[in-house]
Amino acid sequence: MTGQVILIVGLLFMAAVVTVVVVLNIIQSKKLKKYKKRLDELEIEKNILDSSPVIPELSKVENISRNEKLEAMYDNWSKRLNDIRTEQVPKITDMLLEADHSLSKMDYKSTLYKMAKLEMEIYKVRTNSEFLLNEIKEITGSEERNRGIVTSLKATYRKLYEKFNNSRSEYQGVADIIELQFKSIANRFETFENMMEQNEYTEVSDVVKNIDDVLKHMNNVIEEMPNILLLANQVLPKKIEEVEEEYQIMKEKGYPLDYLNIDYNIGEAKQKINDILEKSKQLNLTDSLLELKVLVDYFDGLLTDLDKEKIGKRRYEESNKVFRQKYEKMSTLLRQIFKQIDEIRRLYNLSEKDIDELYTVGDELKQLYEDYKILIDHTGNNTFAFSKLTKEVDQLTLKLSKLDERVDVILDSIGSMKEDEVRARQQLEEVKTILKESRAKIREYDLPVIPNNYYIELKDARAAIKEIIKELNKKPITIDILNTRVDTARDLVLKLYNTTREMLKTAMFAEMAIVYGNRYRSSVEDLDKYLTYAEKLFHQGDYQKSLEVSINSLNRIEFGIYDKLLKLYAKEN
Repeated sequence: MTGQVILIVGLLFMAAVVTVVVVLNIIQSKKLKKYKKRLDELEIEKNILDSSPVIPELSKVENISRNEKLEAMYDNWSKRLNDIRTEQVPKITDMLLEADHSLSKMDYKSTLYKMAKLEMEIYKVRTNSEFLLNEIKEITGSEERNRGIVTSLKATYRKLYEKFNNSRSEYQGVADIIELQFKSIANRFETFENMMEQNEYTEVSDVVKNIDDVLKHMNNVIEEMPNILLLANQVLPKKIEEVEEEYQIMKEKGYPLDYLNIDYNIGEAKQKINDILEKSKQLNLTDSLLELKVLVDYFDGLLTDLDKEKIGKRRYEESNKVFRQKYEKMSTLLRQIFKQIDEIRRLYNLSEKDIDELYTVGDELKQLYEDYKILIDHTGNNTFAFSKLTKEVDQLTLKLSKLDERVDVILDSIGSMKEDEVRARQQLEEVKTILKESRAKIREYDLPVIPNNYYIELKDARAAIKEIIKELNKKPITIDILNTRVDTARDLVLKLYNTTREMLKTAMFAEMAIVYGNRYRSSVEDLDKYLTYAEKLFHQGDYQKSLEVSINSLNRIEFGIYDKLLKLYAKEN
């Protein structure tokens, strides 16, 4: 039994060993295939290097008539190619063999290390080969490449030259210089052709680049020079002249323009224009157009500033006028108050606090006027712009308004009595005006007779006005009685005014009716009698009765005559 167990264990051990060996063999086989495949790929890369197109490209150089410099370059390329073929590529071959040998011995660590060095060497040789090929192609492809570029540059040259010739008048002062520059470019084209004939491929690229750079510069010259000359010779001088003329006129009128530094800036601008014109003779356009446009904007802005200064002066004068009016009004008011302060205190019970505040306002008003006089002195010395002076005046006016508000508060504290007195005086002027208008209307229409009731109402109105004046002249004034007198006078004057209007309207309407009825006098029975009676009433001053008689008699002949006459009256009045 024990022997059987030992036998089974031994068999299992042998099976395990066999399995491990098989697995290791499989792993080794896969690793071997992987490294072998990579070595094959590296050998292919080496073969590609060995068949590099450098040799056929270098052979093209052999067929070119070489000058001394090109000959030196050819020798260098040949040496480098020979080094690649006889030294570098064989070295790669040896490294491949060494790696393959290590692989055959299953020395995978050494194989992996040698493969890494091999990859680096292939990369270095491939890079050397590509650099060499590119240097050679720079010469072998030089003629075709550069001739293609030059063909395009010649087309650009012809286009620019044609554009220049078609607008030569726009290049006054520099046309001959531009012409010489075009000739210089043409000479460079000839230089290019000569160099190509001499196979001077190493230098020709610099010539082509030079032609390209000069043509780009000439393109800028052809595009920008007319604008530069136009701005420098015409536009800006005209603007400067306009500014100088306007500046001189405004300066003579006393405008404060020193802050604009116009004289200095004009001098600097003229110098800048001269510098740009000098540069343009050398076809140097660096920043010229930009600088000229900046100058144009500056002078446009300067003209705008001068216009603003004119507006500023008008606003300053208006603000100054407003301040002076407000000041005079307030100063006069305070003088009147201080003159009557004792009487105001007696009549209107004004407090000591309000009186002290009035004196304080008076002192502040004096100081405000001193500040105003300083401002006026600044106006005369042309130091500050009117816009700034206007702000200063406006600030003083604001302070004055605040003082005025304080005075109003004090005056409000006096009470409604003073207000009633002022209102009464205003209403007195109003009723006087209405009375004058009533009398003026009477004079406008030449009535044959003015009724007695008009004179009675006129007498009552005048008497009422005299009563207002009498009350206003009393000291102290009894406000209640004064208000009653004002209300009475206003009612009587308005009554007189309405009486006058109605009397004139009635008289004019009655006269119109009589005149209108004259057309029927001879043809309608009894109409002459009624119209004659109406005329008699009219001349006696009974205009209402005259109108009734004439309208009633005419209405029998022409129904609705009253409305018709109303329309005629409305048209005439």
